[in-house]
Amino acid sequence: MNDLIAILASVTAVSLIAFIGIIFIGLREDKLKRVTMILVGFASGTLIGGAFLHLLPESLTRQNDATTVFWYVIVGIVSFFALEKFLYWRHCHQKECLTHTFVYLNLIGDGIHNFIDGMVIAATFTISFELGFATTLAVIFHEVPQEIGDFGVLVYGGLGSEKALTYNFISAITAILGALATYFLVYLRSIETLLVPFAAGGFLYIAATDLMPELHKKSHANESIIQLIVILLGIGLMAFLKIIFEA
Repeated sequence: MNDLIAILASVTAVSLIAFIGIIFIGLREDKLKRVTMILVGFASGTLIGGAFLHLLPESLTRQNDATTVFWYVIVGIVSFFALEKFLYWRHCHQKECLTHTFVYLNLIGDGIHNFIDGMVIAATFTISFELGFATTLAVIFHEVPQEIGDFGVLVYGGLGSEKALTYNFISAITAILGALATYFLVYLRSIETLLVPFAAGGFLYIAATDLMPELHKKSHANESIIQLIVILLGIGLMAFLKIIFEA
C-alpha cells in the first residue's frame, strides 16, 4: 500500500509539470531559450546518471545474465526511436501544414511517452523506494524542458495559452494510467525485470539523441562551459542520491 501511495504521488507530481508553461508566459524569447538550454543540460546529466548509476546496476543485480539486461536496453533504445520517429512530432516541418496535424500528433505522442514514464516509475518503486525516487527525479528533470517545448508547439499550432495548458495536462495524466497498470500487473509477473533496463535504454536515447544535440547548437565558449557544468551537476545529483541511499 505504501508503494502505491509513493507511486501515485510521484506520477501526479510528474503530471503537474504540464502546467510549467504558466511560468514562462510573457517571458522574452531569448531568455526562455537560455533557461531551457540550462534545463536541457541538467536533464541530460540526470538521465545519464539515472541510467548508469541506478537503473543498470539494479538490473544487473536482479538478472544474472548481463546479456539479457543489455538486450532489454537495446529494446528500450529502439522503442524510443520508433516512438519519436512515428508519433512524437515536435515541430511542423511543412510551410502549409494543417494545425491539427502536428498539434494532435504531438499530444498523442506525449500521451504514450507519459504512459511509459508512469510504467517505469511504478516498476522501480516496486523494487525499492530509493530506485523509484531516483527514477522520478530523472523523469521530472527531463519533463521540465520537454513540457516547455510542448507548450510552445501547441501555442504555435493555434491553441490559446489556457487550452494548450489543459490539453498538455490531459496528455500528461496518462502517466497515472501507466503507473496503475504496471502496479497491478507487477504482481502477476515480474514486469519490472524488463522495464528497468528498458527505461535505462530510453533514458540514454533521450539524453544522447534529443537533448545533447540541442546543446551542440550553442557553440560559444561560455555557453559550452555552462552546458558541461550543468551536465556534471545532473550526474552529480544522481551520484549523490546513490551515496545517500546506500548509506
